[in-house]
Formats: sequence, C-alpha cells, structure tokens
Amino acid sequence: MDNRIPWTEYFMDIAALVAERSTCLRRKVGAVAVKDKRILATGYNGAPTNLRHCSEVGCLRDEMNVPSGERHELCRGLHAEQNVIIQAAVHGIPLQGADIYCTTQPCLICSKMLINCRISSIFFAEGYPDEIAASLLEEAGISYQLCPHSLELKSK
Repeated sequence: MDNRIPWTEYFMDIAALVAERSTCLRRKVGAVAVKDKRILATGYNGAPTNLRHCSEVGCLRDEMNVPSGERHELCRGLHAEQNVIIQAAVHGIPLQGADIYCTTQPCLICSKMLINCRISSIFFAEGYPDEIAASLLEEAGISYQLCPHSLELKSK
C-alpha cells in the first residue's frame, strides 16, 4: 500500500513553500511548473532582480487604495506565474505541455501568458476574482481546477 501523498498535493505543497519567499505585503503567492512529475521552474511574487522589494519601500497599491484584482500594472512586483515563465526562459526550459501549480488562481495577465506558453493545466489552492481569466482559459482549452488538498497558506 502506498502511503505517499498524491502528486497534485505534493506540488501544491511545494508551491505553498515557494510562496514563503515572497516579499509582497498584500499576498504571498507561489507557483511551480511541472512536466512528467518533474519540477521545471518555480516563482513567487516580488520585485524584479536587483530592485528593492515592497517589504523595503512599501506597497504602491496600498498607498493608492487599489483593490485586489484591479490595475495590476500599478505594482513594482511580478506575479509568481510571471516569474515561473521568466525563470524557465532564462534557463532555456520550454513550458509547453507543463502543468502549473499556484497558491492563487492566475489573474488575466498571467493567464494570457500561460496560454501562450501552451501549458496543459493549472491547479490552484485559492480562487481569485477574475472571471475573464477563467473564460480565456476555457476558450484556450486549458484545464484549471481548485485543489483543496494543499497546505494551509501561512500568509496572504
């Protein structure tokens, strides 16, 4: 009898651990790209390389009272999914056919990027208020689903 946790839970737990590297003051998000049960790249939300983090300079979105799910461009940080894509590109790792495990459902911008990467499916631990992203993923034929078996997220 196999007492190991299922693969989906395993990769979601890793995404939750990756999120703990985030320097975002509003929500810590982690993402993991996986193909054939092998991790290709990880990412968490935070400022670009060599720039000061929000934990150092404050949150522009909070200062401007920008609600969650709106005006994504008003942030110095990158989303976890964007960092997965960037890390894979920097290291020459194709994401086509990969699955993405995220602590939070991808936003519209990240969903469009993941569609163009030709990923196969998205698993997420927490929903996000973005109906357009969901409709585009459906139209692109990308499976996406809530995975309730992940670790409790320590930070939001």
